Amino acid sequence: MWGLLLALAAFVPAVGLGLGAPSATVLGLAPPATTEVPGSTPAPRNSPAQPPAKGNGEPPRRTSGEQVRIRVIKKKKVIVKKRKKLTRLSLPEAARPTRTPEHLEKQEPGCPPLGLESLRVSDSQFEASSRQSFGLGPHRGRLNIQSGLEDGDQYDGAWCAEQQDTEPWFQVDAKNPVRFSGIITQGRNSIWRYDWVTSYKVQFSNDSWTWWGSRNHSSGMDAVFPANSDSETPVLNLLLEPQVARFIRLLPQSWLKEGSPCLRAEILACPVSDPNDLHPEAHALGSSDPLEFRHHDYKAMRKLMKQVNEQCPNVTRIYSIGKSHQGLKLYVMEMSDQPGEHELGEPEVRYVAGMHGNEALGRELLLLLMQFLCHEYLQGNPRVTRLLTEMRIHLLPSMNPDGYEIAYRKGSELAGWAEGRWTYQGIDLNHNFADLNTPLWDAEDYGLVIPNHHVPLPTYYTLPNATVAPETWAVIEWMKRLPFVLSANLHGGELVVTYPFDMTRTPWASRELTPTPDDGVFRWLSTVYAGTNRAMQNTDRRPCHNQDFSLHGNIINGADWHTVPGSMNDFSYMHTNCFEITVELSCDKFPHEKELPQEWENNKEALLTYLEQVRMGIAGVVRDKDTERGIADAVIAVDGINHDVTTARDGDYWRLLTPGDYMVTASAEGYHSATRNCRVTFEEGPVPCNFLLTKTTKQRL
Repeated sequence: MWGLLLALAAFVPAVGLGLGAPSATVLGLAPPATTEVPGSTPAPRNSPAQPPAKGNGEPPRRTSGEQVRIRVIKKKKVIVKKRKKLTRLSLPEAARPTRTPEHLEKQEPGCPPLGLESLRVSDSQFEASSRQSFGLGPHRGRLNIQSGLEDGDQYDGAWCAEQQDTEPWFQVDAKNPVRFSGIITQGRNSIWRYDWVTSYKVQFSNDSWTWWGSRNHSSGMDAVFPANSDSETPVLNLLLEPQVARFIRLLPQSWLKEGSPCLRAEILACPVSDPNDLHPEAHALGSSDPLEFRHHDYKAMRKLMKQVNEQCPNVTRIYSIGKSHQGLKLYVMEMSDQPGEHELGEPEVRYVAGMHGNEALGRELLLLLMQFLCHEYLQGNPRVTRLLTEMRIHLLPSMNPDGYEIAYRKGSELAGWAEGRWTYQGIDLNHNFADLNTPLWDAEDYGLVIPNHHVPLPTYYTLPNATVAPETWAVIEWMKRLPFVLSANLHGGELVVTYPFDMTRTPWASRELTPTPDDGVFRWLSTVYAGTNRAMQNTDRRPCHNQDFSLHGNIINGADWHTVPGSMNDFSYMHTNCFEITVELSCDKFPHEKELPQEWENNKEALLTYLEQVRMGIAGVVRDKDTERGIADAVIAVDGINHDVTTARDGDYWRLLTPGDYMVTASAEGYHSATRNCRVTFEEGPVPCNFLLTKTTKQRL
């Protein structure tokens, strides 16, 4: 099995939670033919059959018996292969994609998404003519939904009608009348099969019995819309005329030969007023906070950060930690009562977003957070005032600005699952940090004595030809400059909080529970965020894709989900003092701006409460007994936990711990060690635990 998966991996890079199916071009296969279906549309639920439409576009192609010679360049050798020549076969006019001027121009969605991808549309609102299995039922026909590795389970990667279903349809109930303006479709997400619809018709209804179609102006017949040419790229079709109705139905007209009519979709729809007040209004997505709820490209992000800095100059500072490959600066907003200065005993915390450029929600949440903290500080909010007084907060909203700009140009519904994920160089930053797990575990296996903290960078990682992104180096140097204690990096595409280790200890294992020595602390930190996140605590929500994390409190050990060598979480823990988790914020990686107010409300309390966890555990200063000066790089060891931390430049330290009694030892080169008992209670801390170290006789001499 794993040999097959490794072979497939050469063609199909793993993307987030799901693995996209390889295109025919990548695998060297001939472009697939399409299956013809009868020209008449189905007559669902006793409705009269619709007249056949007349299309005017290019018909799909099908292979014939003729031969053609194709040159394939591979490793500087010319390989000549024979492949069947592609010839045209006529489709019934109703099954031909309708090409109108609207389709030839770049299309922009006129209405927001109905909510298939974001799960605002529930499973009960879907219906279909047939389904191959429960896992390929209509409830799986959601844009960007991801399947599991095993097809045929209850979490498959699309809606697929039965192969013998000659008149398939897929239907969504909007609950109330809306103005439908467009449809976005994808094919089936699977590493084993590629199925997608190549053309379809659209029908509307107010009662699910009487239906009417979207008409072609030139012919007066039902319009046929062009659909997909691969399984992943979202294709937008705007309706020739928006239609007000409650139900919308997609009727596939053609699909891959030997395949099945499979699709994932998002429906674009604007709310309409009901003059008769027959339908209750849907719950409005909103927030009472006076913040700027929209997506910000690089220029708009800089402008917003500058505005926050001008509004709160006494508690904010903007600085850059480096540049992307394309030269875009990695801007950080610092928020503290003494910006630009590390105060003795004041911990440093950070949020990082946009590691994957197309996971846009984290970026907007951090821009909203800096606006909120500024506004509430000016209003005298005691909680926010305490946050800015007792800690130094650093917000990096865009670690991968190059990737974000690519996704932003496509838009919230059209970027797909992967476009913009990687840097401009094609590097996945979530795998680009140094693998420090392997050298530490190898040393333990061979009985070697090495430090269990601040593991040095491997030699290969620092070579000039090492594949390390400039964005990664910028963050590493940032970590070294500041004594960060707590961090979270914000991702998207799921609803779950993951904690280290992210890499499995068993080589080649795809998933395996691999806890750190501080497993209790990490589980607590993860539970705090998940437990205060509104969406994660919604008991009525369904799983995003193929795993139900709510069964385990919406938290999971990263390696027990899927192994990630070179993750930022593992690197932070092993190379610095910082404890870091990953928050998967939403099923929708790039939610529509209309949904941003609700997403802010879902995460606001969690973002604030997580910052407050830096007070958990013990903190203090390690000083020279004679001079009372702070000792830098002193080691703080906790009995029974095989992971130490070190003091900062002025001798201050912070050690996150859950409640309990601990024997803590402070040691430094040239000093006698000192040990004391430190009790962590359930009271809000941190608990003071200071040390005075005496120089050794040799050091005195």
